[in-house]
Amino acid sequence: MEKRTELDKIGEFGLIEQLTSSFTNHHKSTILGVGDDAAVIDCGDQYQVVSTDMLVEGVHFNLAYVPLMHLGYKAVIVNLSDIYAMNAEAEQITVSIAVSNRFSVEALEEIYSGIKKACDLYQVDLVGGDTTSSQSGLVISVTAIGRVDKDKIVYRKGAQENDLLVLTGNVGAAYMGLQMLEREHQIFLENPEIQPDLAGVDYILERQLKPEARKDVIHYLHDLGVVPSAMIDVSDGVVSETMHLAKHSEMGCLIYDEKLPIDHETHRVARDFNLDPSTCALNGGEDYELLFAIRQADYDKIKDSEHMTVIGHFTEKGGSLNIVQRDGSLIPMEAQGWNHFEQN
Repeated sequence: MEKRTELDKIGEFGLIEQLTSSFTNHHKSTILGVGDDAAVIDCGDQYQVVSTDMLVEGVHFNLAYVPLMHLGYKAVIVNLSDIYAMNAEAEQITVSIAVSNRFSVEALEEIYSGIKKACDLYQVDLVGGDTTSSQSGLVISVTAIGRVDKDKIVYRKGAQENDLLVLTGNVGAAYMGLQMLEREHQIFLENPEIQPDLAGVDYILERQLKPEARKDVIHYLHDLGVVPSAMIDVSDGVVSETMHLAKHSEMGCLIYDEKLPIDHETHRVARDFNLDPSTCALNGGEDYELLFAIRQADYDKIKDSEHMTVIGHFTEKGGSLNIVQRDGSLIPMEAQGWNHFEQN
């Protein structure tokens, strides 16, 4: 019998590694291909960085509660976030869309109005793309292109022993926004006469439906003269992304539970759902914050910033990965965030 390996057995990143490990680069200009937030290409005085992501109906979004304008906006943001995770400035995007005949011209105009809002706010240019038909729902694929000075490029690898682990903004909000939307949608399906109860949760809904990429932090770090030693954006959860940084840097790491930045609304709603706020913050995903390592010598430069929080530090080469609980006990890190191929 021919061997068959199920996708959920190796996961997204295992699949990428298995499919691409045999490829070799044919051009000296290809500095980095697969394996980071963006590919890196030598274009002379600077590096060009390129990243692409897809949003698929029924997998990444539910049009029962996701407005089309917000969807277009978010499709751009999730890609720009990857560019900023390389410490680069985003400049252009291309947009490809597959759509069925259940969508009207006006519906597509609504999607592109969100795309335009993101382009205008983040000062990026729409320079191309593709449009085709789909028999299985709406698909949006965005490619983002940016530039960075060669001495400012930041990869997932590069963290050293005793480097500080820094997180921007707060986390867990987007996950709780999704839980709220899913709950109200289920209630509606069971009884369409009941109106959604979304009072007092504006912040977490916005973090889920209309996230922002942290271009401001890249500029802030530049002004401070701080270049992170390693960086990634938080799309799949803090633990998952920390494990990526640690793996690529070949270092151990500690995260301190008590240091996690959690918004009060996120905390309250998590408790209402009988969920642990720290678990939501560590594993929720879709916050699109930046997670990065800095040298201890740079701590004084960022310690007073309202944009970022030191949540841990890297330990010895090849060390273990643990979460320090509030009582001082250690819990091994285990990625529980988004798995594209996990079977329900």
